[in-house]
Amino acid sequence: MKTWVKILLGLIVVGLIALLLVYKFLYNKQHPDYENVEAKFTLSAQDIYNAYKTNKDAASAKFNGKMIALTGKLSKVEVADSLVTAVFVFSQGDFGDEGVRCTMLKKFNDAAGKLQPDGEFMVKGYCTGYNETDVILDKCSIINQ
Repeated sequence: MKTWVKILLGLIVVGLIALLLVYKFLYNKQHPDYENVEAKFTLSAQDIYNAYKTNKDAASAKFNGKMIALTGKLSKVEVADSLVTAVFVFSQGDFGDEGVRCTMLKKFNDAAGKLQPDGEFMVKGYCTGYNETDVILDKCSIINQ
């Protein structure tokens, strides 16, 4: 067999092994059980909104990528297809409501849809940051109503 054919076959085998490893360790990676992850911080929705509004960089360094438990009075619940978002509104900006948006885990969609505006409740979620209008929490679960 010619040398270039052996090299080509070797590269194909190495490529297939690399693809299998990528699939096993990245694509098929297990996700944390967001519902049972312990919150690193517990504060009011107003406090986290104010923290991002006054000093985005410091708040981002402190809260981004962390599980956070928030308490507060719910302003509204938004439903779009299979996404249910609990919203705490604290001000009106050029583009509408500004505050904290908590996108619920699918398991909590029904419970979140039944929440009453102006009712106190606690939610726990993964903070993904601030988009100049809202603090965003994903993978949220309702702790109490």
